[in-house]
Amino acid sequence: MAALIPAAGSGTRLGQGPKAFVQVGGRSLLERSVAALTGHVDEVLVALPAGMNLPPGVRARAIVGGRTRQESVLRLLEASGADLVLIHDAARPFLSAETVRAVLAAVQQTGAATVAQPVADTLVRADLKLADRPLWNERVERAGLWAVQTPQAGRRDWLLEAHLRANAEGYSATDDAGLLHWAGHEVTLVPGEASLFKVTTPGDLLLAEALAAVWDA
Repeated sequence: MAALIPAAGSGTRLGQGPKAFVQVGGRSLLERSVAALTGHVDEVLVALPAGMNLPPGVRARAIVGGRTRQESVLRLLEASGADLVLIHDAARPFLSAETVRAVLAAVQQTGAATVAQPVADTLVRADLKLADRPLWNERVERAGLWAVQTPQAGRRDWLLEAHLRANAEGYSATDDAGLLHWAGHEVTLVPGEASLFKVTTPGDLLLAEALAAVWDA
């Protein structure tokens, strides 16, 4: 079993350089994510921007990532020889051991799984005719809807086949569980945690700093 972390993104929305190297509570997002996975898998592989190295003390093997997340994951899959792989976003640094164990158990049983959260908020579809003022168009029934998180896990041969087919057909997916589903595989949903939010905006970073103080205590 290997853990793959695509961390070659530029972090444009956060505005602090490559997102994986942004510090939260004195540790980089990447360092926190690698530490959360170490001990649960045989190896952690990380895709980094060209010219960048792993931070000191991070126990992982690094490769050069691609122009997109999807391309980086394909490179990681090609660099791994594991039968099962777990893919995790470096920008989700607060990953518990319980969640890792749950998704690993699910993938060993079914071949494809992802952490996800049942949607709790009211959902609406916006009318975007006015660019500066989206309007409530219609309510979307939230029953049965889940918000997908990471880690996501799957058989490496399934993932590699799905990525190569997507490349050949010009298909882009936002995540690897979605790619597996597109390729015809059933994906098990493993209940996740609110702490697994993705650090994307400056507001997320403030929330992460506050959570780090509790998480590290």
